[in-house]
Amino acid sequence: MDFSYSPKVKELENKVKTFIETNIYPNESLYEQQLNEAASRWSEVPPIMEELKQQARQEGLWNLFLPESEYGAGLTNIEYAPLCELMGRSMMAPEVFNCNAPDTGNMEVLVRYGTETQKETWLKPLLKGEIRSCFSMTEPDVASSDATNIEASIEKDGDEYIINGRKWWSSGAGDPRCKVAIVMGKSDPDADRHEQQSMILVPLDSPGVKIERMLPVFGYDHAPHGHGEITYNNVRVPADHMLWDEGKGFAIAQGRLGPGRIHHCMRLIGAAERALEELCKRVQNRSAFGKPLSSQGVIREWIADSRIEIEQARLLTLKAAYMMDTVGNKMAKSEIAMIKVVAPSMALKVIDRAIQGLGAAGVSEDFPLAALWANARTLRLADGPDEVHRAQVGKLELKKYQ
Repeated sequence: MDFSYSPKVKELENKVKTFIETNIYPNESLYEQQLNEAASRWSEVPPIMEELKQQARQEGLWNLFLPESEYGAGLTNIEYAPLCELMGRSMMAPEVFNCNAPDTGNMEVLVRYGTETQKETWLKPLLKGEIRSCFSMTEPDVASSDATNIEASIEKDGDEYIINGRKWWSSGAGDPRCKVAIVMGKSDPDADRHEQQSMILVPLDSPGVKIERMLPVFGYDHAPHGHGEITYNNVRVPADHMLWDEGKGFAIAQGRLGPGRIHHCMRLIGAAERALEELCKRVQNRSAFGKPLSSQGVIREWIADSRIEIEQARLLTLKAAYMMDTVGNKMAKSEIAMIKVVAPSMALKVIDRAIQGLGAAGVSEDFPLAALWANARTLRLADGPDEVHRAQVGKLELKKYQ
């Protein structure tokens, strides 16, 4: 495995790093200020976001996430890794580069499984950053970590499908630019367990679609993006809104979640790096009991452990990315599952140490640590909880000895 980067990737890495340090970090507070000054935190997008997006696109830092596609930058997963990691250092950075979830996963679905009409209607505006989308899979009434439990219904009626169900944690649903949802539901309850589900495109302005509420995460509303609870009540969409084919929902989910999971892990490494950076800067400028915090043995242990854990997680992430590029997502499923367990846990430990090192400042909004921690904690659940991934790894390990 060769993890060295080409001159093209090194140049992109330097450009992304410079852009983040020059344009994004200085505007994080302004973004929140503009959000709070709006008539509603859900009514409009802070102007600074659109300004930064336009600038990033002009500099060629746009849609970097799509491998093997005519639509993206043509980077492999391993080439995208250092760029995605840098984006993880700021909560607002991924959107600036049009590399934000769940739009990235939805765009990948449309690239792989969408018809030409679906691509023209939804993929191209998403690629341009003109609209946003959400992914409606998780349901409040079932254990959605097992996707075969999904109970929302998708029924054929002539040349239309009728969708009924209640979803929640549909990330992105609160955004005024969110125009379409990819909805997962059961289209044939009598089929094989993994062929009962389908995925279908549902415009959010369709009659019967209602956003019931936006769900905060540890008190963060993540506006104007947010996470919505949505009811679909006899929602009718044309039959040509079906993705791939009936019964392919579970297969699409597996294909979608592989890249999504590793992208989360790449960003988590970036979040941990920023936390460690904040810690190292802070402890050299603060003193306690007669000497700088950086001279305290326990602080140095925190810094050392954090560096070790970040490097371990990065290497496993790169191995998973390498396997996805060389043998495919299916063959890399064990490595993807492993890093999806390792990266959130690592980030939480590193960010927690940084919060402890900064003291009261660490839990304030003057620093990004509290928000980064809250986001990292959700990723022990999103795209499959730790327990599901551990079960997968254990099953695949045991299989070697049967």
